[in-house]
Amino acid sequence: MRPAHVSLAVLVAAIWGLNFVVIEVGLEDFPPLLLSALRYALASLPLLVLGGLPPVRWRWVLAVGAAIGVVKFSLLFIGMDVGMPAGLASLVLQAQALFTVVLAALLLHERIAGSQVLGLAVAFGGLALVAGGLGGVATAEGFALVIAAALAWGFGNLALKRASPADPLRFMTTVCIVPPLPLLALSLAFEGPAEIGDAFAGADLRGVAAVLYLAFAATTVGWGLWGALMARYPASTVAPFSLLVPVFGLSFGALLLGEAVTGRDLAAAALILAGVLLTLRAPRLAISPLVANSRSGETCIPARATRE
Repeated sequence: MRPAHVSLAVLVAAIWGLNFVVIEVGLEDFPPLLLSALRYALASLPLLVLGGLPPVRWRWVLAVGAAIGVVKFSLLFIGMDVGMPAGLASLVLQAQALFTVVLAALLLHERIAGSQVLGLAVAFGGLALVAGGLGGVATAEGFALVIAAALAWGFGNLALKRASPADPLRFMTTVCIVPPLPLLALSLAFEGPAEIGDAFAGADLRGVAAVLYLAFAATTVGWGLWGALMARYPASTVAPFSLLVPVFGLSFGALLLGEAVTGRDLAAAALILAGVLLTLRAPRLAISPLVANSRSGETCIPARATRE
């Protein structure tokens, strides 16, 4: 890759890593379901610039929107709201790549290469290390919800693979029109009109800026740059840069939120990232962009099966 494009890939990883800190900031003003609804409502606006709805198979748009937009982000935001720190959330969410490999084998009958089996074992060992050291750092409920969010993302990745959109950026922007109404309905049901009204009445510039960052910086800008890199270079060249996302997530969490990063956290991060990298580097069946691009916790991911 050209040095300028390497810089752009690192920039995208930084944008997505910072996103977890921004979620924490947004949760100070907005309840989690409402925050997710606002993010998707604004993220769907680029459809106006792109020229309307593209020709897509709507069953896959609905499937991806429900699995990733509604279920995954609801669980992630709630998990962070009940005690999962931003840095650890960015790391634990890496499990979505592992779940995708397992689900693809179980539901799509894809073969798992030997290096992928090793990668799964190594990465799940890292998750076990995180789970064993939650005391005083994160809540068990928050950890369980982020793991469930990663599983939901895995199901969404399979739907993305089956969709195989010709224009991934427009497809994913179209997906963004699915979650707002269900998320708003869930917010009304579980968070209540009074809490929603209080959130809007008490929102400050930090909260508004957080919503704008989630919708436009992490989604529109991040995916625009990533899509351009994916179009220019092989997925196997670009995808590993996504492993920098939890590195930035842990770093920004420590620098901006004062989150502690222990030796246990670093060891777990090394195991999880090494395990995911092993799955990416499988010699025959490579993990496609649908897995490799989804390290951010940002938005939905383009999908296409690739072989090395």
